[in-house]
Amino acid sequence: MSTENEEDGTIYIGALLFSLIINLFNGFIELSLTLVRLPVLYKHRDLLFYPAWVYTLPNFLLRIPISVFDSLVWVIVTYYSMGFAPEASRFFKQILLVFLIQQMAAGLFRVTAGLCRTMTIASTGGVLSLLIMLVLGGFILPRDLIPKWWIWGYWISPLQYGFSALAVNELLAPRWMNKFTTDGRRLGVAVLENASVFPEKKWFWIGVAALLGFTILFNVLFTLALMFLDPFRKPQAIIPEEKSMVDMDETEELPRIKRMEPDENSTLRTLSVKDDSNTRTDVVTPKRGMVLPFLPLSMSFDEVNYFVDMPAEMKQQGINEDKLQLLKGVTGAFRPGVLTALMGVSGAGKTTLMDVLAGRKTGGYMEGDIRISGYPKNQATYARISGYCEQNDIHSPQVTVRESLIYSAFLRLPKEVIDEDKMKFVDEVMDLVELKDLEDAIVGLPGVSGLSTEQRKRLTIAVELVANPSIIFMDEPTSGLDARAAAIVMRTVRNTVDTGRTVVCTIHQPSIDIFESFDELLVMKRGGQLIYFGPLGQNSHEVIEYFESIPGVPKIKEKYNPATWMLEASSISAEVSFEIDFAEYYTSSELYRRNKALIEELSKPAPGTSDLHFPMQYCESTFGQFKACLWKQWLTYWRSPDYNFVRFFFSIVTALLLGTIFWRVGHRRENANDLRIVIGSMFLSVLFVGINNCSTVQPVVATERTVFYRERAAGMYSALPYAMSQVVVEIPYVFLQSLLYTVIVYSMMSFEWTAAKFAWFFYICFFSFLYFTYYGMMTVSISPNHEVAAILASTFYTLFYLFSGFFIPRPRIPKWWIWYYWICPTAWTVYGLIVSQYGDLEDVIMVSGQPNQTIKFYVKDHFGYDTNLMGAVAVVLVGFAVFFALMFAFCIKKLNFQHR
Repeated sequence: MSTENEEDGTIYIGALLFSLIINLFNGFIELSLTLVRLPVLYKHRDLLFYPAWVYTLPNFLLRIPISVFDSLVWVIVTYYSMGFAPEASRFFKQILLVFLIQQMAAGLFRVTAGLCRTMTIASTGGVLSLLIMLVLGGFILPRDLIPKWWIWGYWISPLQYGFSALAVNELLAPRWMNKFTTDGRRLGVAVLENASVFPEKKWFWIGVAALLGFTILFNVLFTLALMFLDPFRKPQAIIPEEKSMVDMDETEELPRIKRMEPDENSTLRTLSVKDDSNTRTDVVTPKRGMVLPFLPLSMSFDEVNYFVDMPAEMKQQGINEDKLQLLKGVTGAFRPGVLTALMGVSGAGKTTLMDVLAGRKTGGYMEGDIRISGYPKNQATYARISGYCEQNDIHSPQVTVRESLIYSAFLRLPKEVIDEDKMKFVDEVMDLVELKDLEDAIVGLPGVSGLSTEQRKRLTIAVELVANPSIIFMDEPTSGLDARAAAIVMRTVRNTVDTGRTVVCTIHQPSIDIFESFDELLVMKRGGQLIYFGPLGQNSHEVIEYFESIPGVPKIKEKYNPATWMLEASSISAEVSFEIDFAEYYTSSELYRRNKALIEELSKPAPGTSDLHFPMQYCESTFGQFKACLWKQWLTYWRSPDYNFVRFFFSIVTALLLGTIFWRVGHRRENANDLRIVIGSMFLSVLFVGINNCSTVQPVVATERTVFYRERAAGMYSALPYAMSQVVVEIPYVFLQSLLYTVIVYSMMSFEWTAAKFAWFFYICFFSFLYFTYYGMMTVSISPNHEVAAILASTFYTLFYLFSGFFIPRPRIPKWWIWYYWICPTAWTVYGLIVSQYGDLEDVIMVSGQPNQTIKFYVKDHFGYDTNLMGAVAVVLVGFAVFFALMFAFCIKKLNFQHR
């Protein structure tokens, strides 16, 4: 770059400022990393593992080598390529400054995370602190023009010291100091004074000392925050006075789970193929009536095998096979009105088998024959008649229990069912799973707010039941529950079976009561092999008799838990001790032959029946899916004050902050520097609110995406209606945010009061805020979690900043980079702001080193803006918002970060 005049010096100032800002944004990553670690840190602190400084000091020290490496790479790549002063001493001084800026930024965002403690609030706090430091740093608004009531902010801004040190290090070099301006000043001094920087060498060392001091200060404040602040919302759950529990006192027994005994009116059947009760019927007599009929269906599966690609770790141990087998020849059947348990030691393949049968696996290779009432299983139709209760109980946190069920019912029940019947069915399901007293309770986040673990389990079951499924899979419904809660959940499961549905549960270490509430048992051993499939029997006598008949297996002790005894007796160590393979023993048993005969019978369609068929893949039309998703998203957003209040608060505070700092700045039109200040104020005002929108929307979208994975797998809707509902629900909030912001900023900065210019300012703010919001949503859709999304988004903030056309005008951008200018969203925002407000003004201003010019000519000559292209700017801003929204929808549809 040239070093001939003051305008060249301004370009160097812009390059130094970019170096400062990009290394400042480099510390933004520390925000999400710190927030992820805080829960563990709080736990360790409360358990008195160590004092807070023991965490802070290593965290600070371990960051140093990373910052040294980053600083070296940055300065080595940029210093001589940008053409900074060639003296070696200045090169190493810039490395020192960049290193200290990174350390200061890391400390700043660390303390922000420690004070705010949640991602939404911390993102807002981080962006707000950046805004204050940038605006009051002296490079947007010169020190002499900062209002007296804000001048204190200039002296406490770390960026002011970093910027001054960088500028002094460069512009006091001989190549600048040996040249003179037309007014007799040395060129380096003139450029520094124009940038409101003290032209003295001592300011380099003042800057170094200040950055070091701020680094220490921020880390001390972070330590104090860890010592004295607690996490928001300590875990607590709603425990209402439920009718089933209130009348109990501590001396009463746990809720009993009654198993339906076989009789002539029952749907229970044994596995004996000779028993007449094995014949399949189309009518099941349930013990509980339901307003909507359903078709009872059986599932049979024969010789099911499942493989995954061999992990690299196992290949390194010398295993040459390409695939690892997780299920080996599993054969069985599940039937209406029969509660079946899948059991086995950890790693036996219980959940794997359930996922394979339910079609929930996202990878791997499956072999075998799976049939639904005799017809080959088709996943597209199977999803319509089945339910899957996941172990993690994933639900939208901001809706009530009743709203969760209504949402599921209206998306999963056939269109032929009238709305009144759907609502009645929701009420019946709530009664069935004993959630009526909780219908208006907010679901909340697991372990943080809302429902207790046991209540969430029942809600998970209810959400699947309102779909009126014929087959329901439940993955460890009693996991993580105490005895009383587990009994309540199993009573709900038993009630579900009594309606005549086919219910299958994986279960781990059940109590005697829970174990004996099942009708049939499928037991697997490690390696994915079946060792028992048959009836449980009264007091578990049939399974006990089977295992006791195996040579070497000891008799069960009196009052011993049969589930525990069975798993101990069939363990790998027991196989070695007894010198027997339980899987081989089972395949050679009479029970296995009876099961094969039963499965052969169930694999043939019953006379007069037909395969499942639905005219559409989903129960609702695309527009119906969109309406239902939009209804839930609206409720979610309305009940998310930590999201909406924070972003409205940030917008208003930012508007007032900039309005008071740039008070009546719109009237300043005397010289080019005044014009750059006005344009800088407009640019920053939009940029930082947009960045905050991007950061705060990410945790919201990430939380809802987890729910989306479950609901899409259940066949509730396709990805496009869901994505469009989340896109549309943002519009009214961003509209109101833009309106409030525009009114405050426009009036306090005293821009020209004409309807057209006000409308343009509002239009540009609205679509700029909108595309930033959709950009944040898009980054979540291409990232595994919102922490990674925050890091990904922050990497492009600096590019948005650099190519906006404000610090480096378009005519000065190298030709090989001009393409990025045209695809940079903020470049079009700045284009629109400048041209709409100043593109038509004929006022004459002074331009340093050039003759006086009109504002209209200066805008076109300096920034390269054509004042007749506002229509194109308007279309492009809408285009960016649409592009990011469609990319969000596309990535949500195509990318799945939930691997099973």
